[in-house]
Amino acid sequence: VLGETGTGKEMVVQSIHNASLVRRKKPFIAQNCAAIPDALLEGIVFGTSLGSFTGAKDKPGLFELANGGTLFLDEINLMDLGLQAKLLRVLQDGVVRRVGGSETIKVDVRVIAATNEDPLKSLRNKTLREDLYYRLNVISLYVPPLRERKEDIPLLVDYFIKKNNQELKKNILGVTEACFELLMLYDWPGNVRQLK
Repeated sequence: VLGETGTGKEMVVQSIHNASLVRRKKPFIAQNCAAIPDALLEGIVFGTSLGSFTGAKDKPGLFELANGGTLFLDEINLMDLGLQAKLLRVLQDGVVRRVGGSETIKVDVRVIAATNEDPLKSLRNKTLREDLYYRLNVISLYVPPLRERKEDIPLLVDYFIKKNNQELKKNILGVTEACFELLMLYDWPGNVRQLK
């Protein structure tokens, strides 16, 4: 899934998960690969075994937690190349080995990855492994920025008002016509996240 930051890529992926007759009742796990240092990300993705390093505990990784469901890896192009190679191995073999562990664990996970940069640019910059890209790029989806789909603004405003009314115990009915006109004129560099 390709799209600028804040366009709603995770919502698209969540919708794909929820539409699946087989996977929707199983876990949906999302992880931003840029949000965690590489040294910690490996243990988070693959899990850890007791004693593999000081303070290590037996802890399942994201693949085990998402077993039967969907694992969404956002900003995959910012994941360490060595970790990308290990990810490719899991995708090919369907088994995961925890950091410091010796046994393999069979997993059945749909992996959906996203990037906010053109993947071909990531390939040229060598921030994305070519073999992993071709393994993941079975179906490619582009989520356009909000400035290119302003017809979504009324639906999104209505959705966010209803959601916030429920969460904040409010009863906001809508926005004024003048406010709505300003929303439609604005360029939305932060996309849907900014509108929210």
